[in-house]
Amino acid sequence: MPGGEKPVLLFDGDCGFCRRWIERWRARTGEAVVYEASPEAGEAVRLREPDGRESAGAEAVFRVLTRARGWAWLHWLYRNAPGFSAASEALYRAVARRRVLFSRIDRALWGPSAEPPSYRLSAALYVRALALVYLVAFVSLGVQVAGLLGKDGVLPAEGFLQEVGAALGARRLWLAPTLLWLWKGDLALRALCWGGAALSVLLLLGFAPSYLLALLWAFYLSLTTVGQLFLGYQWDSLLLEAGLLAAFVYPPTLRPREPSRAFLFLTRLLLFRLMFASGAVKLLSGDWTWRELTALSYHYMTQPLPAWTAWYAHQLPRAAQKASALAMFAVELAVPFLIFAPRRPRMAAGAAIAGLMLIVAATGNYGFFNLLAVALCIPLFDDESLRRLGLKAPRPGPKPGLLARRAGAGLAAVFGLLGASAFLGGLGVRPPEPLSALLSSLEGARSFNAYGLFAVMTTRRPEIVLEGSRDGREWKAYEFPYKPGDPSRRPSFVAPHQPRLDWQMWFAALESCQANPWLLQLQARILQGQPAVLGLLGKNPFPEGPPRFMRTPLYEYRFTTPAERAATGAWWARELRGAYCPNVALR
Repeated sequence: MPGGEKPVLLFDGDCGFCRRWIERWRARTGEAVVYEASPEAGEAVRLREPDGRESAGAEAVFRVLTRARGWAWLHWLYRNAPGFSAASEALYRAVARRRVLFSRIDRALWGPSAEPPSYRLSAALYVRALALVYLVAFVSLGVQVAGLLGKDGVLPAEGFLQEVGAALGARRLWLAPTLLWLWKGDLALRALCWGGAALSVLLLLGFAPSYLLALLWAFYLSLTTVGQLFLGYQWDSLLLEAGLLAAFVYPPTLRPREPSRAFLFLTRLLLFRLMFASGAVKLLSGDWTWRELTALSYHYMTQPLPAWTAWYAHQLPRAAQKASALAMFAVELAVPFLIFAPRRPRMAAGAAIAGLMLIVAATGNYGFFNLLAVALCIPLFDDESLRRLGLKAPRPGPKPGLLARRAGAGLAAVFGLLGASAFLGGLGVRPPEPLSALLSSLEGARSFNAYGLFAVMTTRRPEIVLEGSRDGREWKAYEFPYKPGDPSRRPSFVAPHQPRLDWQMWFAALESCQANPWLLQLQARILQGQPAVLGLLGKNPFPEGPPRFMRTPLYEYRFTTPAERAATGAWWARELRGAYCPNVALR
């Protein structure tokens, strides 16, 4: 028998469709199976095994794939799942009889090449993109951290740690993990930010990926733990989850080897969860604007920090806004399923999702979120597609050992279950009790999260204005650098930097003064003349010294119409609604 003690698979050598699939199976089984073109095969492949057993059709294929790592489950289903064997054989016969048609479909889905795709370049590029996101996140926070979380900031991290430590005792290390338990103070906050930026640069240069990713995750987790409401955004959690997955699953070598299927699957699953949940929560929330496809008629004006382009997008006709909402739902609800499709549809999904992220970034400022979402699309593209852009694959590193492969598979299974449980929980489906309990115990890590952006669309834009006075009669406004203030000031682009105080002012305006006690602390710091907090604002209307009193008038803002802007030059129109908080003064 050809091949000696090896099984031999006979196939129709004159069939191009057959040859392509044989090459794909050969790449997975290596030298464990002998493949031989033979006229005996006819329409069905035939497998002859050393013990004399023979099989054909779908059974032969599944028995061959038991020699490929990670594919034995198909043969188990064939033998044990009711109806699976009959359905498999029926499908095999249908394909065999229509080889020309399915050959065309095969080329359309996978392309003309029979070689299995490589992802070394894709994985290396993804990790560098993740490093760039980390760099932006750390630098953006570094220039604000003293004013936000410093000793004289709006919400001091040191005071937060004292309260948490008193409430939790020894449990604080698990429920509120941060390196700041070891070293407190403003210098420690800056060290985490700028140290994280330095580690990000090293990762960009290709040094020790998994070790640096683990350190970056620990640094950013330390900051988000003490960041309170200023670091509670979904993209902060998304960065932590993406970083943890990459740290544990990406090969820890200077020269990247072929990434594991676990790495590819978990990263793609994270992108699926982000996109599909963002579409699903809009419908599940019951918000009429999403269901009637009118949400984008409000979105450009009411989003937290619009760019000047949002003014023009807001002027589009209602029909265009509805068509845009419908296209968005298609990308968020239908396209994510193509993430797990064959090669070409999968890459089309990556292009569609990345395109949506670029459109969102073109009219609004969402920090590093859009950059991170585009980075998550990179593992959908194989090396062949990226080489067409002029990129070169790095030299391959050593293959992982058996122990490393098994440990990676185990971690992947745990991460997958936790991620899926968080996803279901975000959609209102309670996961099984053991998984729910495990998720709750890991909340401090902030790395297994539910996602879903803009579940409810805001249809009006209240804005809080901070004003100071020396005598209680003449009042001067503090201008924020990026949020709407002076109606004549043009909205600007600031992303990927995220001015977190400007963002939080948008959230505060949607609630009451009593629900946002931090705003009183902000006013107190301004009345004290704290330089770190004043640095978060725009121009200081009291350069000679802080005012004695502060007030917070609440305005209703809207974009001007084209006629109003032509007449006045203003981007915004506003109307006073009353006082947001009572007037305040230092005792």
